[in-house]
Amino acid sequence: MKKFLTLRSLLLASATALGGCGVTYVSPLISDQADDGVTVLEMTRASIAAANSTPYVPRSLPAAFAETTGGGTPRGAGALPAPPVVPDFQPGQLELRTPPAATPEPYRIGVGDVVQLATRSAPASDVSPQAGGLAGAGEIRQEYTVRDDGAIAVPQVGAVQIGGLTIEDAEQRLFERFLDTGADPDFSLEITGFNSQRITVGGAVTTPTIVPVTLNVPTLDEALTAAGGLNVSTPEYASIRIYRAGTLYQIPLRDYTDRGDLRSIQLLPGDSVFVDTSYDLDRALGYYEQQINAASLRRAERTAAIEELEAEISVRRGELDEQRDVFQARSDLGAVPRDYVYLAGEVIRQQRYPLPFGQQATLADALFDDGGFSTTTGNPSQIYVLRASSDPAQTDPVTAWHLDIRNAANLTLATQFEMRPNDIVFIEEQPITRWNRAFQQFFPTLVQNAAAAVD
Repeated sequence: MKKFLTLRSLLLASATALGGCGVTYVSPLISDQADDGVTVLEMTRASIAAANSTPYVPRSLPAAFAETTGGGTPRGAGALPAPPVVPDFQPGQLELRTPPAATPEPYRIGVGDVVQLATRSAPASDVSPQAGGLAGAGEIRQEYTVRDDGAIAVPQVGAVQIGGLTIEDAEQRLFERFLDTGADPDFSLEITGFNSQRITVGGAVTTPTIVPVTLNVPTLDEALTAAGGLNVSTPEYASIRIYRAGTLYQIPLRDYTDRGDLRSIQLLPGDSVFVDTSYDLDRALGYYEQQINAASLRRAERTAAIEELEAEISVRRGELDEQRDVFQARSDLGAVPRDYVYLAGEVIRQQRYPLPFGQQATLADALFDDGGFSTTTGNPSQIYVLRASSDPAQTDPVTAWHLDIRNAANLTLATQFEMRPNDIVFIEEQPITRWNRAFQQFFPTLVQNAAAAVD
């Protein structure tokens, strides 16, 4: 017992001696003593408004980060060649050469056609008009244009090839794709824009036109009516010529007027109709060749323009990517000026937090970007933002905004407090943490002194 009392006396004596010598644990604290030059302000909505009024313009990213390659616009095919001009000839007896009887095949969807897909949706009260157009309770209708590759891009299932298919075949393909992707296969499909197939009408008509082919292919009379009807001053010289699949057919206007069966001749997609008032077949043939050449010219020019546009976009994209990569490399090497906020005290990791480009950062952003603070050792009632004054003559050059989040609702204030360059976020330690750390450093020394004294 005597030895134990002696050891206790030595421990107490050593503790007193070490304390008297100033050998003790020191932790950083925020002091608002008058001679410390620190002004402590409670973080409230009013004080936050004052703190946020400090002018600051976030640094901007280089222009390369705001630019896009853009879609561009392919150049046009240019003006079409002038119609062929041939001398007029006195006609003899015009020969009647009618095209063979034809029955149009079912309409096949082509490039440029517009299809409308109606799918089931949530109950009407839950459907937003922005979802693609509300057609009625429980149904959404969305239109899609068939792309150059014959596909449409349906959000639920991706790209679906329907070019060259009939409407029934397209519905079957969509149905299979809906099943494969697990989407609701209850839908309907219809064509709302017929743009891929056409019949051209020119010559001595009121308005030369292109007649789009729909589900019902027009007859000869319907095509001429769509062009405003005939505009012929000398019917004895006039004839209606039909160019189909490399063969030229001829219907004298007199015969066309007298015979109903000729007016109801069934046209086919791709036919060209030309009302000619001269006897020279070369002129009509020139018109058809012009239509063919124009179509080929458009396709060739469009293909070339798209290739040029893709090359231009590729070069531009490569240039932008290179500029961005160079900026990122310089930033990683510290060669790009940045604004920083510093995290100290009982945070998860003491570090500097770079303020973002082009926007403000809040205390919550800086504090929780890398894990926040330790609730075991950090004191939630003692969170501070330290900001030095830019005026060296100011009596209190440092302002400390104090945030107490023992009431977690006060965390909302952290989302409103805007950071400024060189701000310091500091979190004090828990009182028991301070005592525990002091004891952990102090106790080994006491034990060594006591052990030496006992020996």
